[in-house]
Order: sequence, then C-alpha cells, then structure tokens
Amino acid sequence: MAVQTPKQRIANQKFAKRNEKKLGKAKKTESKSSLALPNYWVFGLLFLLIGGGVLELISLFL
Repeated sequence: MAVQTPKQRIANQKFAKRNEKKLGKAKKTESKSSLALPNYWVFGLLFLLIGGGVLELISLFL
C-alpha cells in the first residue's frame, strides 16, 4: 500500500466526516467467539461419547 501524502490524508478525513454525517456512525459489532462446529455436530458427538460410556458400563455389570 502506498503512503498517503498530507493532502490526501486531509482529503480522506474530510470525506470520512462528510460520509459519517450522511450515514451516521458505524455501529461496533461484537464478534462472539463461537465454536467451529455447528450445534448438531456437537450434540451428535456428545451423544456418541456418552452413549458409548453408558454401553460400556452396562456391559461391565452384565
């Protein structure tokens, strides 16, 4: 990226102020940290893990 000259920087600041007046201030969006897997995958994996553990416990006592 090229370095801005002082004239360009001033022009960009004026443009940004004009746009801000027209459109309003930009809302800050909070990015929530979410899991990389969808919920149904998480529930499926938990079902398999817990279900496997329960089956192992049943097979130990029978």
